[in-house]
Amino acid sequence: MEQQWWKEAVAYEIYPRSFNDSDGDGIGDLQGIIEKVDYLDKLGIDVVWLGPVYQSPNADNGYDISDYKAIMDEFGTLDDWEELLDELHNRDMKLIMDLVVNHTSDEHQWFVESRSAKDNDYRDYYIWRSGEEGTPPNNWESNFGGSAWQYDEETGEYYLHLFHQKQPDLNWENPDLRTEIYEMMKWWLDKGIDGFRMDVINFISKEPELPDDKDNEGELPTGANHYVDGPKVHDYLQEMNQEVLSNYDILTVGEMPFVDVDEGVKYVSSDRDELNMLFHFEHMLVDTPEGGRWSGTGEWKLTDLKEIITKWQVEMQEQNGWNSLYLNNHDQPRAVSRFANDEEYRVESAKMLATLLLTLRGTPYLYQGEEIGMTNFPFESLEQVQDVDTLNKFKEEKKKGNIDNFADAKEIIRTWSRDNSRTPMQWDNSEQAGFSDGEPWIDVNPNYEEINVAANLANPNSIFHYYQDLIDLRKSEDVLVYGDYRLLLEDSQSIYSYLRVLEGERVLVMLNFSADETKFELPQDIDFSEQELLINNYEVRADSEIKEIDLKPYEARVYKLS
Repeated sequence: MEQQWWKEAVAYEIYPRSFNDSDGDGIGDLQGIIEKVDYLDKLGIDVVWLGPVYQSPNADNGYDISDYKAIMDEFGTLDDWEELLDELHNRDMKLIMDLVVNHTSDEHQWFVESRSAKDNDYRDYYIWRSGEEGTPPNNWESNFGGSAWQYDEETGEYYLHLFHQKQPDLNWENPDLRTEIYEMMKWWLDKGIDGFRMDVINFISKEPELPDDKDNEGELPTGANHYVDGPKVHDYLQEMNQEVLSNYDILTVGEMPFVDVDEGVKYVSSDRDELNMLFHFEHMLVDTPEGGRWSGTGEWKLTDLKEIITKWQVEMQEQNGWNSLYLNNHDQPRAVSRFANDEEYRVESAKMLATLLLTLRGTPYLYQGEEIGMTNFPFESLEQVQDVDTLNKFKEEKKKGNIDNFADAKEIIRTWSRDNSRTPMQWDNSEQAGFSDGEPWIDVNPNYEEINVAANLANPNSIFHYYQDLIDLRKSEDVLVYGDYRLLLEDSQSIYSYLRVLEGERVLVMLNFSADETKFELPQDIDFSEQELLINNYEVRADSEIKEIDLKPYEARVYKLS
C-alpha cells in the first residue's frame, strides 16, 4: 500500500454560513473561520474542507455559483480567503475547496449569454432542448422535486436542471466548456489550495439522447438511470486528471450519489488516474423507507450497516482503492441522532461513533459540531425550515395529498431535513450560542446551553477530548491507517467488531450499538491473553484473562493484540 499524506489525514467540513459570524449579520463568514483556526488545530485536524464561498445568489446556499473566481459578499473578500489559507498553512493544515461543476447559477455569465440567443457562442455550454411550454422534453425529475426542465421564454426552449431551477446543468460534451473549467481549477490550485471536493461529480455525463426513464421507487429520481455514472464520466475525469490534477500534490474526493461499489472502485483505483477517493451514499440509505424519505422516519439494522461498510472496506482494499469515511455532513442528519442515542447516552454514543469513524480504513471526515455531539433540531413550524429541498418536497407532498400541514410532516422533517446539520455551530452558552451577535440566518438548536464547545473544552471527559485522543491514536498507529479490515461477529445485531491488521500488528475494535449491556464473546482465533487497551469511552478496566467482555451501553474499546 503506497503511503500518501491524504490517507493519513483527518479532515473537517466547514459549512461557512453556519460556522462562526464575525460581523454580527447572522451569517457565518471567512473572518469567523479565521477566528477558530486555533480551535481546529487543537482538535488535531489536518485538512479543512470549505463549503462553497463563491459568488452566488444563494438559491441553494452557495451550490449555485455565479462567479467561480469571486467570493460571496456575505462571506467576505478574496483577501479574507487568502488570509484564511495562510492561517491554515501556518499551522500545517491544508484547505480543499468545493468544486461545483455539474451546474452553475442561472446568473453565471455563461448562462446569461447562453439563454440570450440560440446562436450565442455559449448556448452549448448548457443542455437545451426544444418543446412546447408545459410539455418538457422528457420525464426526468429534479433531485429537489418536480420536473428537471425549465421552460425559458427568451428562446422558447427548455434547459435541464437536475437540482434547483436556478441551477442549470452544464454540457460536458462541449470541449470549450471543459477547457474553461480546467483553467478555473488551475487558477485556484495556483493560489495554493490543497485539493477539491467535487459536488455530484458522477452526474456530469448524460446520455446524449436524454431518453425518458422508468418511474423509480424510493430515493432514485426519474431520469437518474441516464446520468448517474454516465457514459463518458470516466473519460472526463481521466482528462481532468491529465490536464490538471496530476500536476499537483492534492487531495481529490468526489461526491457520488447512487454509486455502487463496483462502479465506485473505478473512480478511485490507483491505476486508473481519476480521483483519490469518493463519498458514496449507500450507508446513508440504510434507514431510508422503501418509498423514500418522505414516506416515513425509517428504521435500520446494525447487520445491514455492517454489511454495507464491510463491502466498501473489503472491495477498496482488494482493488487498491481508498475510502472516505463519514457519518454526517451538510446534507445529512446529525449522526448521534441518527445512528446512536441523542438523549440518555448522547455522550457515550457520540464517542462510540467517533471510534467507528477513526478506526476504519479510509480518510475520516468530521462535520462541524460532530466533535461536541450536536443533535438534530426540534422543528415546530415550517417557518423554521430554510432548506430548499425540504420546502420543495413539502409542497410536492401536499400537492399529492399525502400531507395537509406541518404537523403531518413534522417527524419526517425532524428526521431528514438538511437543516438538521445546518443550524449554527454551538460555541458557548451565551445568546445565539456564541455564533453571532445578531439574529442568525437559521435558528440555533435550543440545547446549546448544554451542548457547546466551551463546555466540552472545560470537561476532560468530553466528546471533544475523546476525538482529540482518537485522532492522536490514529496518527500514532499506522495499522489504523494502512491496515487491512476484517469483520468479526457478522451476525450480531448489537456489536460491531473488526480487526485492523498490518504486517503482524493487530488492533481489535469493539463497538456496542445497543442501549443495553451486551456480552462480547471473543472469537476462538483471537488471542486475548496479552493486549493493551488503547482507548475506550468508559472507565478503563483490566480484562486480560477472560474470554467474554461485558460492554456497557454504547461502549467502545480499541485493543492492540500481541
